Amino acid sequence: MAQTIALDKTDRALLRALTANARASGAALASTLGIAESTVSLRLRRMQQHGVIRGYRVELDPDLLGATVQALIAIRLAKHARTEIEAFRRAAAKFPGVLSIFHMAGADDFLLHVLARDSNELREFVLTYLTGHPAVAHTETNLIFEHADTEGWQNLLEGGS
Repeated sequence: MAQTIALDKTDRALLRALTANARASGAALASTLGIAESTVSLRLRRMQQHGVIRGYRVELDPDLLGATVQALIAIRLAKHARTEIEAFRRAAAKFPGVLSIFHMAGADDFLLHVLARDSNELREFVLTYLTGHPAVAHTETNLIFEHADTEGWQNLLEGGS
């Protein structure tokens, strides 16, 4: 389990600013927070070294790239041996169109967030990579009509010292 690190008000304000705009320059962040740019750099480096900031990503529009179908696919494995679970997770990470993998407790073992160009491509994905996988006992595909990011992190970043 990861060890939490103490974050003060400035750290939390910096993280709030980054969640709003991960491309903000050090100078812009410093100006927004009213601190020196060197302080921004030091704090970002510390939070990166401790794993608070795991990376920076580009958010793409799947529709504009021709992937008009998104789905959440629940998967139940036939066996729950650690080797089977880890083997499926490693394999699923390489399946085309998989955006996210969630290993879960409950009736289902995994939930995959998948992109496809159309319903035929999604069907082929399920048949080729899931029902054809020896560890998979059951799948259930749920189409996503709309996906919206939220500001869920803000609640976590408000508290603390």
